[in-house]
Amino acid sequence: MNELLAPAGNLKKLRCALHFGADAVYAGGRAFSLRAFADNFTQEELAEGISYAHALGKKVYVAANIFARNADLPALEVYFGALQEMGADAVLLSDLGALALCRRAAPRLPVHISTQANITNAEAARACQALGASRVVLARELSVAEIADIHAACPSLELEAFVHGAMCISYSGRCYLSDYLDGRPANRGACVQACRRAYRIQSKGQSGWCDLEEDGRGTYVMNSRDLNLSAHLPALAAAGVCSFKIEGRMKSEYYLATVVNAYRRILDGGYSEEVAAELDCIDHRAYTTAYALGENHGTVLADGSQEAGTCEFVAVVLSSKDGYVCAEMRNRFYEGETLEALCAHAETGRSFVVSGLRDSSGAPCPDAKRVQEHYTFACPFPLAAGDILRRRKIRPQTACKSAPERV
Repeated sequence: MNELLAPAGNLKKLRCALHFGADAVYAGGRAFSLRAFADNFTQEELAEGISYAHALGKKVYVAANIFARNADLPALEVYFGALQEMGADAVLLSDLGALALCRRAAPRLPVHISTQANITNAEAARACQALGASRVVLARELSVAEIADIHAACPSLELEAFVHGAMCISYSGRCYLSDYLDGRPANRGACVQACRRAYRIQSKGQSGWCDLEEDGRGTYVMNSRDLNLSAHLPALAAAGVCSFKIEGRMKSEYYLATVVNAYRRILDGGYSEEVAAELDCIDHRAYTTAYALGENHGTVLADGSQEAGTCEFVAVVLSSKDGYVCAEMRNRFYEGETLEALCAHAETGRSFVVSGLRDSSGAPCPDAKRVQEHYTFACPFPLAAGDILRRRKIRPQTACKSAPERV
């Protein structure tokens, strides 16, 4: 069975990812992780999250994938020991020194090699395994055929691959642009996403220097499309991928629920355009299959834009009983409005009209306008705590598809 692996930027998102069908999550502590600006976890929260996941029969992998400096090593040694004691299912590492230190300090803690290590060939994968790694997260530049070759050479090594989310324009995230421009090193978790900015490019011709522009805002020469391999999971599995990874430790709870729910349904029931259309319900850049099918020069998103999702996050279900739902408001909604349910354990997309709307004091109210207020209202079908209510903005005509790419 292939693992669905989801990001968890904090404890609430960890619970959300597991509720909507992730088999495992990856998270980061307050140090040593490449998402320094996510909420991240204290050690107490990590321990709580690991216990919560294990009670469900699921796993937690902890990212400690910075490129360490000498000053980091004493604290890293203590951290590895703590992760082993709290029962983390693996630690994600990029740095060879951190890997050697981890094997000494926490010999029972499984090691996964991060995508930051740029594993692009069988010899690199074999070397990681020889050093004690049980899994490698493959570089996103690999094709399905190249993945199959690595698996053939290292059949006992677990292979993990990204299947959805934002991509870095640099080689598997090895970027120095953020550090150069803003003094914030990407390889230590502080990336400012300088590649997403508009740049002015000039070319010198017979008449002198002139601007090269895609549009009036500039040229987004380093802004990547978003990865979407939802239609290609069987091919990845056949190539030897055992874990399908979703990007997004800094994405919203709604984004996480929508994407995890869609991939869970595809893994369990097969790909369909109806299920794939769920991936249009979130804001995203134009989708791409990147390099999975071979060389691809169409991954750059030249205008820098995002496509608005077809739905808007409205509320999180807290309880459902006797035909009524109690939900925590996230975006304003009204008596008489039609909402739609995003469900983990039932059919997604069922709609109903809000009626009998009451606030937390029990008073009738036509307008749910107080953020994070708990509102109660009638719902004709049962929902589960953790399910999400959304508002349909645009009825999609087709399933989510990438704009044309040059392959």
